[in-house]
Amino acid sequence: MYNPKFDYYQLTRTSDEGKRLYLTPEGDKVPSVTTILGATQPEEKKRSLNEWRKRVGVENAQKITTEAANRGTRMHTYLERYIKDGAIPDRGSNPFGWASHAMAETIIAKGLPNVDELWGVEVPVYFPKTYAGTTDGVGIHNGVESIIDYKQTNKPKQENWIEDYKIQLAAYAIAHNEVYKTNIRKGVVLMAVKPEIDEMGNVLTIPAYQEFVLEPKDFDYWEQQWWKRLEQYYTIN
Repeated sequence: MYNPKFDYYQLTRTSDEGKRLYLTPEGDKVPSVTTILGATQPEEKKRSLNEWRKRVGVENAQKITTEAANRGTRMHTYLERYIKDGAIPDRGSNPFGWASHAMAETIIAKGLPNVDELWGVEVPVYFPKTYAGTTDGVGIHNGVESIIDYKQTNKPKQENWIEDYKIQLAAYAIAHNEVYKTNIRKGVVLMAVKPEIDEMGNVLTIPAYQEFVLEPKDFDYWEQQWWKRLEQYYTIN
């Protein structure tokens, strides 16, 4: 599966006034894709997020967000090791990693069999002087060149909830095409849903799996959505 094809430029991450930036090989500091999408969220999405924070409490909302981010980071680490080494590491004795391990196993069992080849993992990409980011993988999915991203979620998603994921996939594809002269027009999100766990961290259920695909026939639409968000970002920054 793992077949490095490109000599990817390594980008340095930095920050400025809370914004995540990347230093490109040309010496430019450019915002990350996630920073741009976060700064240009639709008002409806902002209101929904604020209402959720009020409903669960600001402190509890921060705890949930932090735990989800940490769980996702551990899941990504397990998947990266699996792809590079051919086997997933043991889940270890730390119960905080058990759910992440189970979620990685779900993606390995249900998502990765459709990935024919990966040219890189944790791939840094950038569009000169404009933006940058890191995608989890670039390669071949069901015979088609694709951007591949892993996601974790606390509860199952609906298709109309994940528009920013498709915009993100398009942004990564555009950047990869620009620098490495590819013609990627497909993106795939391989997603694992947090399983039920007890207070000791034991995993009680098998994590559910979801997959969302940015199809080549829809790429032009999501590409335009990305350029609109990018223009909006630079208008206000």
